[in-house]
Amino acid sequence: MAAQLVIEARSASIAPGMEVKRILPFRFKRMVGPFIFMDHAGPVQIAAGSQTKLDVLPHPHIGLSTVSYLFNGQITHRDSLGVQQVIKPGEVNWMTAGKGIAHSERFEDPSLLAGTKLEMIQTWVALPEKDEESNPSFTNYKSEELPIYTDKGIWMKLIAGGAFGLKNKVSTHSPLFYLHVELKKNAAFELPAGYAERGLYIAKGTVKVDGSAYNPGQMLVFGAHDTPKIISTQESTVMMLGGEPLGERYIWWNFVSSRRERIEQAKSDWQNGRIVLPPNDNHEFIPLPEDKYKLAEHPTPPPDALS
Repeated sequence: MAAQLVIEARSASIAPGMEVKRILPFRFKRMVGPFIFMDHAGPVQIAAGSQTKLDVLPHPHIGLSTVSYLFNGQITHRDSLGVQQVIKPGEVNWMTAGKGIAHSERFEDPSLLAGTKLEMIQTWVALPEKDEESNPSFTNYKSEELPIYTDKGIWMKLIAGGAFGLKNKVSTHSPLFYLHVELKKNAAFELPAGYAERGLYIAKGTVKVDGSAYNPGQMLVFGAHDTPKIISTQESTVMMLGGEPLGERYIWWNFVSSRRERIEQAKSDWQNGRIVLPPNDNHEFIPLPEDKYKLAEHPTPPPDALS
């Protein structure tokens, strides 16, 4: 059974010298379940003396949760709550913006200058309407808190939600699943059942679905009743995600909301300092972009967002 849609990643810049593959939102598919944004950064090797140029300065979010997951490297997260967290590979870092938060992501790991490569996936999960104005929060979940499943040629870690009988303590706001999967050549696997929308993103390697080959940088989107048989044709890394739709959302820059007027309020709040900067990283910030994209009566694709 072929995918209902194939999304090709586009190139986007999140900082000078830091190009990423942007998968979501896509013109014809802005969300997969509650997932409204997905970036794949790296692998990139940072040259000596250049790491500060790659830093993502303090910037705001509303109405969503950011989920940062590293394959390699290290990032330091700081936010309005005063949290300072070193993000390491295999951990889940779940920040719920709710009514508003600002955070930064800085590349302060000395090993990055000694040849270590940086590679990460960041997703945004839209919040149900009842939680859009919740208090912001941040939680770091260590790798050992995340369950692992293995089978012939398959290794998978549950990042969040529930799938294949796996569950963990990562706190979510709506039904979803999110998995990191490593595959040996010729491994056969399926998508989790029981969700209305499901996506498979190929980070590395190639897979075949009903004889059609798919490559790195592609996301395959499937519906609730699709039962694709997927086979890796070489060692591969894939991310599987999805869940139940939440309804339409507006997205502009780093702001997500079910109400267009809330986006306008967030713009004003950031311009006028009403979203507090991280207390331990408050000497610089990203200003509100020039508003070239006016919000229409219905949700529209955003300009390039920053994570």
